[in-house]
Amino acid sequence: MRTLADLPNLKSKTVIVRCDLNVPLDGSRITDDGRVIASLPTLKHLLNQGARVIVISHLGRPDGEVVAKYSLEPVAARLGELLDLSVGFASDTVDAEAASAVAKLQDGQVLVLENLRFNPGETAKEASDREAFARKLAAFGDFFVSDGFGVVHRKQASVYELPGILPSVAGLLIEAELKVLERLTKNPERPYVVVLGGSKVSDKLGVIDHLLPHVNQLLVGGGMVFTFLAALGYKVGSSLLEVDQIERVKGYLKRAEDLGIEVVLPTDIVVASKFGADAEVLVTGSDLIEGTPFGASGLGLDIGPASALHFAEVIRKARTVFWNGPMGVFEIDKFANGTKQVALALSEVDGLSVVGGGDSAAAVRILGFTDDQFSHISTGGGASLEYLEGKEMPGLEVLK
Repeated sequence: MRTLADLPNLKSKTVIVRCDLNVPLDGSRITDDGRVIASLPTLKHLLNQGARVIVISHLGRPDGEVVAKYSLEPVAARLGELLDLSVGFASDTVDAEAASAVAKLQDGQVLVLENLRFNPGETAKEASDREAFARKLAAFGDFFVSDGFGVVHRKQASVYELPGILPSVAGLLIEAELKVLERLTKNPERPYVVVLGGSKVSDKLGVIDHLLPHVNQLLVGGGMVFTFLAALGYKVGSSLLEVDQIERVKGYLKRAEDLGIEVVLPTDIVVASKFGADAEVLVTGSDLIEGTPFGASGLGLDIGPASALHFAEVIRKARTVFWNGPMGVFEIDKFANGTKQVALALSEVDGLSVVGGGDSAAAVRILGFTDDQFSHISTGGGASLEYLEGKEMPGLEVLK
């Protein structure tokens, strides 16, 4: 794969950098700037060479329409603070204001273009429509750097078509992400533990299928665990349940048993009377969810305290850990303990500890952990999972 080292002298050259600045916003306030911070090494590298840098990204899913709440303007402001530079902002992507701002760009300056997904060409189904948009973007630059790891599994104009038009390389963030993922897939240090959570088991079946023969232990929590519990014959009340996946989960449990892989499921569950911070809560055995006073209306919203401690014990003994998906509804204090215990144990691993992006990355920061407490926090949850599933990544293939 071509990298920054393959580029010539960039002084006075215009470089388009595809970042993933899809950050959570509360109005115009960024609540987690982890992805903005992750983009800095590549941007600083280019600026130090005297390049003129155009940053492009998406934010949210505006579906080809201009939606004010998805504007990248607050992100451009935060990027300027972090770079200690005056960062320019164009309120369109390829039209008059963007063209004017690009024309005024000087060596060592940064310009952020408006949300790519405001233009329907970015995510168009037809390759010709994506290419037409990519060519308009390409007209602004001499080189292209792909550094948005969170989107490399997508066939989108700025990810797939644009690097086919300009001389293109991978940025430092993508290089770093791939080095970590290779350590997870090529001779990982053992014991190797994978922790999976989140809402849907269907989102994780591919990675379970691909990793199962390679791990020592698989720990399952979050909303997806109730499909596993149902596969064991337990009644799960009103908890999240994918009935159509029960038979597949039974197959994975049998396969794990045949391979000698331990699948660790919670033995106790935090059950609530309803979803919300004001819900009544109690702890019960995983097989007794409907045996609580809440009956069939009770819903599990976190792994129980005993399970959280057991998960943490398994994690601390590992030499390699990959974690994707919270153990419960961590945004509500009553249901945050499982996720907090997993994060704490991961921060104490004597080896490689990887937080697999998405909700897991948000959780560790919301719960007060810092990035340097883990070996790596991925900027791409979906991309990480698809890589670990062994899927082809269009945004990486085009850089080869």
